[in-house]
Amino acid sequence: MSKALMHTNFDLPGLINIYRGKVREVYRLEGDVMVMVATDRISAFDVVLPKGIPYKGQILNQIATHMMSATEDIVPNWLMGTPDPNVAIGQACEPFMVEMVIRGYLSGHAAREYKLGKRVLCGVSMPEEMVENDAFPEPIITPATKAEKGSHDEDISKENLLARSIVSPEDYAVLEDYTRKLFARGTALAAERGLILVDTKYEFGKTKDGKIVLIDEIHTPDSSRYFYADGYEERQRSGVPQKQLSKEFVRQWLIENNFQGLAGQTVPAMSDEFVQSVSERYIELYEHITGETFYKAYTATVEARIESNVLAYLSQM
Repeated sequence: MSKALMHTNFDLPGLINIYRGKVREVYRLEGDVMVMVATDRISAFDVVLPKGIPYKGQILNQIATHMMSATEDIVPNWLMGTPDPNVAIGQACEPFMVEMVIRGYLSGHAAREYKLGKRVLCGVSMPEEMVENDAFPEPIITPATKAEKGSHDEDISKENLLARSIVSPEDYAVLEDYTRKLFARGTALAAERGLILVDTKYEFGKTKDGKIVLIDEIHTPDSSRYFYADGYEERQRSGVPQKQLSKEFVRQWLIENNFQGLAGQTVPAMSDEFVQSVSERYIELYEHITGETFYKAYTATVEARIESNVLAYLSQM
């Protein structure tokens, strides 16, 4: 089985600090430059699972850069270049401590909350008598606070975000506008591939000169949920599950093995066969979402490959 990239530890020129998230490792350099490495770590229910998924980092990075290119005419982003399949380099900025989650359908977390009888999510009302995977009358924005390491993201209303001064009213208006524009474009791009963009999240940052830009990943299977458009209506009428393109299949496997990230629960063992099947599923997701053939990067010495490519790029800046 191909080698999975779990961690990096590069001594890059002008290094100021390193931030290690659940999946990505971000190197901040002098000159307001950030190097973001997408590892093969996989998380679910805000827990990083013990084994990595080969090629997952490459897939997420390449989908994200593909989608940023496809949306840069409507929303500015941080990206400058992609010198390696697992790496994006861009303009350093201060991230907003909120994930802008937008939902077009009653699925995933929203559906689980709905089944518990809740009809308000993040201060937004949800209609009565909805069935799981029904479309909302119009997309709803349900923000989440970005968790510190080891804790869970938390739903939060727009009103609480502003009351706690996590985001200013002026900046939130921009984040909301950008979120709706990106979701509309993502919906159109998905439709071209015979897909429905069900829900997704966007993250934003502010540059030193005060410009708000899109950062992190966009429209990937980790940050988004897709349905196949063909047969959607029939499946809803028949009450059968929708065919999905997302990380939900990993969450469902965990749930079936009695794990939802709750206190006292233990992450189930991940066999090599299961890891391989997840890798193959991610490749399938990539090809469906982008319409392009996936080419596996060389992974035997993946850390050395990444470091060499990043150093070469930085030396020419």
